[in-house]
Formats: sequence, C-alpha cells, structure tokens
Amino acid sequence: MFKKFTNALVVLVQKYLPDAFLFAIFITFITLILSVVVTGQGPITMINHWGNGVWGLLSFSMQMALVLVTGHTLASSPPIKKALKALAKLAKTPTQAIMAVSFISAIGSWLNWGFGLVIGALYARELAKQVEDVDYRLLIASAYSGFLVWHGGLSASIPLTLATPTNDLSVMTAGAVTEIIPTSQTIFSSLNLIISGVLILTLPLINRAMHPSKEHTVTIDRKLLEEEEAVTDADYNSTPADKIENSRIITYIIVVISLIYIVNYFRTKGFALNLDIVNLIFLTFGMLFHQTPRRFISAISEATKGTSGVILQFPFYAGIMGMMIGHTGDGASLAEYISNWFVNISTAKTYPLFTFWAAGVVNFFVPSGGGQWAVQAPIMMPASIELGVPVAKTALAIAWGDAWTNMIQPFWALPALGIAGLGARDIMGFCLMILLYSGVLISLALLLL
Repeated sequence: MFKKFTNALVVLVQKYLPDAFLFAIFITFITLILSVVVTGQGPITMINHWGNGVWGLLSFSMQMALVLVTGHTLASSPPIKKALKALAKLAKTPTQAIMAVSFISAIGSWLNWGFGLVIGALYARELAKQVEDVDYRLLIASAYSGFLVWHGGLSASIPLTLATPTNDLSVMTAGAVTEIIPTSQTIFSSLNLIISGVLILTLPLINRAMHPSKEHTVTIDRKLLEEEEAVTDADYNSTPADKIENSRIITYIIVVISLIYIVNYFRTKGFALNLDIVNLIFLTFGMLFHQTPRRFISAISEATKGTSGVILQFPFYAGIMGMMIGHTGDGASLAEYISNWFVNISTAKTYPLFTFWAAGVVNFFVPSGGGQWAVQAPIMMPASIELGVPVAKTALAIAWGDAWTNMIQPFWALPALGIAGLGARDIMGFCLMILLYSGVLISLALLLL
C-alpha cells in the first residue's frame, strides 16, 4: 500500500510539475493575483513592488552561491571522492544504497547545506555505478531528502543571522530582538537536536520503504555515469607559469594564513558560526584537499555550473518577496495577511506549530532562508514576545518551516539534479512523501517539546 501510494505521487508529479524556472514564473503570477485580491492594491502597484524587489537579494545571493560553490569544491576533492568510493562499496543491495545515501546526505547537509547537496548527489552517482537494480530517481531523491535538515544544522541561515552581531537585528525583528541569540539556544538546543537527530535516523528507513518493485524500477546505464580521465599536473608543467599554478607551496601558504585566522576567530569569539566563517572553512579545506592552485581553480569552475539556477531564479524570487511584503499606506502586505492569520488563531501552546506551518506556506513564494526571515521576522518575533513564547523557539519554527517545504520546492534541488542529469519531476514525487512524513514529525515536536 505504501509503495502504491508513492507510485501514485510520482506519476502525479511527473505529469504536472513544470521546470523549476517555470515554477518560479507561475509563483510570480499567483503572488501577483493573490496580492491584488487580498490586499486591495492595484496591479501596477504590485508590479512596482516586484520591480523594486528584483535586485534586493544580491548580497545574500552571493553568500548562497559561495556556500554552494565551496561545498561542491570540497566534496569533489580527491580525499572526499576516495571516501565516497569506499563508502559505496559497503552497499550491496538497492535498499542498502538508498539508506546509505540518505544518511550521508543528511549528515552532510547538517554540517553545511551546499556540501550536503553536492556530496549526496556525488555519492548517489557512485552508488549507481556499483549497485545493480537500484532506482536512480529514488537514489537522487534520497540524496536530496537529506537537505531537509539543513536549517537545523551548522549552516542554518536564520540561527546564524541571530548569532551574528549587527545593528540591523532590531530592525529585522521589529524591535523584538535587540541582542544576539547564541547558537546554544537555537542550533544546539535540545528541541533542534531532537528534530535533527530523529530525521537523520529515520529518513533512510522511509526512503528504503519507497523503493519500487522490480517492474517499476527505473535504472540508469552505467556508461552514462563514467567520467572523463582527469588531467594530471604533468600536462601543465611546460612553462614557469604552469609550474607556479601547480605549486603546492603556494596553496599551503594561503591555507596556513586562513587556518590561523579561523583558529583565532574561534579563540576570540567562541563557537560563533555565521555564513562567512562557514564559507571560509570550506574554502580553506577545499584548497588544502585539492593541493595545487590549478586543481582548485578547475574544481571551482566546475562547481560554479551548479549556481546557474541560483543566479537565474533568485531575482525572480526577490521580486516575489517584493510583492509578498509590498504595501501602501496603512494596508498590510500579503505576507502579513498570511502570518497574521496564523498569529490570530494561535495560543502560547500552538504558536510554534502555526509559525512552522506559516513558514512552510511562505516558503513556496520565498524559498530562501534569508528571504523567509526578512518576510516573517517583523511579524512573528514581536507576536512571540506578546504570547510569551521564547523567540529562539519561534526562530527555529520559521527555520524548519523554510526547510520543510523545500521538499516540494524544486529551486534547491537544482545542483543535485544537475549532477545527476535528471529533472525536478523525476524526484519530486518521492520528495512529496518525505514532506508528509516530516511535516507530522516536526509539528509534533514543536507542539509537545
């Protein structure tokens, strides 16, 4: 029965889910229409909100692109790839392969969302080379499912934003938060660790149960997964410039400089993670593991290919966010209507739960942790104080809502799909099942813990 239901979801998604870019376009149309109907603002006004917002996330887009690039570069380094091949040999059956990639991608995403996305896809490709009769669609979907835990992990943008000293913190939260909230109250809180831990341990089991029967299994020709032979350093040692580009000494010097800064950073500021220090850590170890500047440059060049979706679609989602938060005079924006509706039906007990659901809805329109925060923090954080709910718990509810509906938001699946050579509709049917399961689990945790 479980497999039949999953197969029905897969067929449904394959028929009706458009390309990720077209999905963003359709969401733009829907937001425009809803904003006009709900807020009473005219179409021209809403179009102006869209245009004013299009370039509003450029700085954040660069941070997100670097998270993806540095994570991809580290994951594709020889030591990490060697480890992936060794791990792939441990899986002997299709279900073991599904469980293995689910677990590895979840752990990787908890450490760093870009790293988890890429290492999961690379590991899935390696497993597809070695394990017969494994469903390739589910294998990649399982790799993407680990992304569900990213906003509870070390690269979680909302908790890291709250932990980063900035004069804008009070402005972001409409005066509700005036001092930083350390990660001990968010990422390393018992609530967050329980949700993260249970998901990491159970996702492999759920994905395993979804593996189709043999007659419905879709495999891939292993020849399509073969990689071209890597160019060696010897091919680039004919000139002094080539020798400089292949000098390990240059790499080691800059790595030492970077490590000195990183160690000093943690010595003086404690375990205060933010997006910038996470990017620097992965950049540093990427250089170290690739050894030479030439290899590192090549890895970076390859990694940037996965950012095309971010570069293309972020402006559209920024425009959508502009419409979501745009208002004139004393009127409320569409995001305020959605968030306030959930606030109005909440009690102190149910507020974290409804905040989570509200964040899940808003994430359809603004699939960015930073964008999600910009939209909801000014509404949800002051209401949290009024209801007597800890602001750290409210922030976690927003973060998990953002991560939750990413399972059926194809935007963040683009890097993994690019590596796998699949389209969004190939995996989103399986991801819809993960959405249903995780939604129940996270809701119960926020309501009971």
